[in-house]
Amino acid sequence: MITDAQIERWLREDVGHHDVTNEVPGETTGRLVAKESGVAAGLEAAASVFEYLGVDVVDRLEDGTTLEEGDGLLQVEGAARDVLRGERVAVNLAGHASGIATRTRRVVDEARVESDDVRIAATRKTTPGLRGLEKRAVVAGGGDTHRLDLSHMVMVKDNHVAEMGLEDAIAHFQERTSFATKLDVEVETVADAPRAADAGADIVLLDNMTPAETREAVDALADYEGVLAEASGGITLETVADYAATGVDVISMGSLTHSAPSLDLSFRTGE
Repeated sequence: MITDAQIERWLREDVGHHDVTNEVPGETTGRLVAKESGVAAGLEAAASVFEYLGVDVVDRLEDGTTLEEGDGLLQVEGAARDVLRGERVAVNLAGHASGIATRTRRVVDEARVESDDVRIAATRKTTPGLRGLEKRAVVAGGGDTHRLDLSHMVMVKDNHVAEMGLEDAIAHFQERTSFATKLDVEVETVADAPRAADAGADIVLLDNMTPAETREAVDALADYEGVLAEASGGITLETVADYAATGVDVISMGSLTHSAPSLDLSFRTGE
């Protein structure tokens, strides 16, 4: 949830200690408009900024709505000074989130060409302080949040394996987790995929493998009932369909959040 403390920090950063620019008298209306096509997201956060300033949000789209150039996303009315003070923070949040949702939708659509079942998931490669906004944007675009933080699932990664070895690392974390906590184990070779499953992995993450290697690893895991196969590492919009065709259950991509360009939005008053 967006808290008042977060909004206060965002506004303090932008408004500063002596705002002359927005000392505009009277009442006005404001409208957030798309300047390009995409998918709307971050509108709850944008609305919260205006509401914190005492500005009424009279209309807004639902996150996940498909946008065309010229579409309105949000409409407000209130004191001109407060509308203008909230404008840039609200536009930045909505533009950033909508960019992530748009990128996610495009990746999901590409994957669906080959598979109706594969999940497109985000990672923890998020902007500090904005993880909630970014993860919700992934959902708005049709993606999966993956784990929200370290407590949601244990991932045995390359550094754990380097320190303890594959089987010992899995056993180490199995002893320390609840029965309700899944274990996702990263492997870098096809041969290590069944090793991880044999040792107790719930999910085997096939890291930085080619589509051909990924398909081979998926086939090697076919006899392990309930074990999911996840592909990750360097997968792009251009290659996601190739990975979806391998039969993996999940494709996780850090680029959904860390490389998505903001959607171009404009805020207009007095309309």
